Amino acid sequence: MTFSSSMSVEEYYLLKRFPVPYALYFVVVATVAAFIGQHVVRKLIIILGRASLIIFILAITIFVSAISLGGVGTSNMIGKIEQHEYMGFEDLCKYDA
Repeated sequence: MTFSSSMSVEEYYLLKRFPVPYALYFVVVATVAAFIGQHVVRKLIIILGRASLIIFILAITIFVSAISLGGVGTSNMIGKIEQHEYMGFEDLCKYDA
């Protein structure tokens, strides 16, 4: 997974579609968030005495992201239907032989 993401980064950089300042900002934010999250989870595991907390955090994260993606997709689809935009579907009743 690291190899494919690294290749994507190089591809975007070579195509001049890679905003380096934004990338550096996100690297810093992600690194700080990872250290803070690791520290907080370690403290919670020590307090609660249960390592299964990590599994619950992962499950909640996956659930929230699935609901969010579904909501965004539904919202986009409703907007396209209201504006009568083409969504890639053909009329099933129409048959041109």
